[in-house]
Amino acid sequence: MDWNLYPASDFPAHHGAWDELQAQSAGLPFLESRFLQPLLDVFGQGNELLAIGRVGPSWRAAALLRPAGRLRWELFMPSQLPLGPWIGESPQMHLDPVLRRLPGFVLALGAPQIDSRYYANKAISKRQRSTAYIETAWVDVDRPFSDFWEERGKNLRQNTRKQRNKLHNSGVATRLECVTQDSAIEEALQQYGTLEGSGWKAADGTHVHLHNDQGRFYLSMLASFARIGRTRIYRYWFDDKVVAMDLCICAGRKIIILKTAYDEEVRTVSPSTLMREEQFDQLFGEGLWDRIEFYGKVLEWHTRWTPQKRAIYHCTAYRWPWLSQLQRWRERHSEPKAPCEPTPERTTSVG
Repeated sequence: MDWNLYPASDFPAHHGAWDELQAQSAGLPFLESRFLQPLLDVFGQGNELLAIGRVGPSWRAAALLRPAGRLRWELFMPSQLPLGPWIGESPQMHLDPVLRRLPGFVLALGAPQIDSRYYANKAISKRQRSTAYIETAWVDVDRPFSDFWEERGKNLRQNTRKQRNKLHNSGVATRLECVTQDSAIEEALQQYGTLEGSGWKAADGTHVHLHNDQGRFYLSMLASFARIGRTRIYRYWFDDKVVAMDLCICAGRKIIILKTAYDEEVRTVSPSTLMREEQFDQLFGEGLWDRIEFYGKVLEWHTRWTPQKRAIYHCTAYRWPWLSQLQRWRERHSEPKAPCEPTPERTTSVG
């Protein structure tokens, strides 16, 4: 295979070939050019590269890359992207030759956040190593919702019923709405930002707002998917107030829940749980889906909805085998890291 490198500014000229190869491999909406181009436009630094591996004229693998510090490169990975942008044949097959084609003297090339569903977690040379990252959960849509709901734990079903009774007795009307039109995306995203901005993300400046980078990216990306009928923004209402939202995109028979937010001022019930019950009921009944993907670290609340999980891992190629061995030694002898604080339920994945 021949590998060629291009500045990422050339990516628009290659959207068609990228999307064709992507559809033949993972077929995930956030690995399409409709997702990746807005990411580059908003979060790119101008030094990213597009790597294309061909046999003759046919694309076999491709990736978006960026410098990652001194003597190191990695896949272009803003926090809004659930998986590393590698498509086609597995990264393990091609990281070594790509590393040697990179400009300058490069010691390591990292492929973070690789999904074991599509690429087995297996290094194929002594210059490579794989490390565990997280486990992610998904739901198979392969039976009536009534059967799925009956399989859920007794506590979830009882608590949900009690919360609905409490709202009913208080005269609160609930309603699930699914926004799909591109003309409604801006208003919906503004409402989402209001929900997310009411919590801890507002304090550290990472919440979605129409006038920050987060908001500009999500507005551009969601509107682009909406124009081809593949955006779904779920809004859950208590009377005339939005109390929970999901931002979703889809491809084929897969729907991805990118982000979730809820009103933290509502404390006596769980708006996101009530929304998810009605949302899943709707998704199961539509007959359009095989899988609902969370693409975030499995937390306790995920396990109430599904027992299924799989590994997401990092893969790194080093210029020489001894560098891989040195990295293993350093990790064994470094001080253990403090455990990460779990992410609140309102953000199910990235961003």
